[in-house]
Amino acid sequence: MPSIETLVTFFGVSVLLGLSPGPDNLFVLMQSALRGRRAGLFVVMGLCTGLMVHTAAVALGLAAIFAASILAFTLLKLGGAAYLAYLAWQAFRAPVGSATLSGCRPLAAAHMYRRGVLLNLTNPKVVIFFLAFLPQFVNPADGGVGRQILWLGFVFILATLLTFGTIAWFSASVGHILRRSARTQQVLNKLSGFVFLGLAVRLAVSER
Repeated sequence: MPSIETLVTFFGVSVLLGLSPGPDNLFVLMQSALRGRRAGLFVVMGLCTGLMVHTAAVALGLAAIFAASILAFTLLKLGGAAYLAYLAWQAFRAPVGSATLSGCRPLAAAHMYRRGVLLNLTNPKVVIFFLAFLPQFVNPADGGVGRQILWLGFVFILATLLTFGTIAWFSASVGHILRRSARTQQVLNKLSGFVFLGLAVRLAVSER
């Protein structure tokens, strides 16, 4: 496994990356503000599940094969953009009401978890990032490269749980106050829709 010094350094860098503005933490922020803390935390768990898949892909060498395929990258990013556009359409059409926005409807937790998984897995930029980022902290003298990648992925997921969980916790508290007003709920819905639409466009036009 990587040395303790390497893991501590990697954890610090991962926390900073988690706090930097990006599509994933912005998604967590908006979902938590709109649907509550529980929904936001399930989105975070879904995102982390996706990170497990990306970590395994890098450790097994599958990410390198994917990165070399322009077709695979293009298809995945278009699928991700279409999913984000669908979420934007849902946000624009969302009715105003505490039951809808609080995330208390049946299977809401599983629904939000799936959203997190799909958002992460349909973003090809994540696997490209992992492929470029994780090996920088690998030292062949510390053992098998694949095992070190898995350790680094585990630490990155812990950092993501910490940072994204904090974002979900505090944004849900603010959202709870804002959702008391029907007018503010409408504004949040529209803002969420524009955020998702912007993320969809950004992903669709992105390059490797």
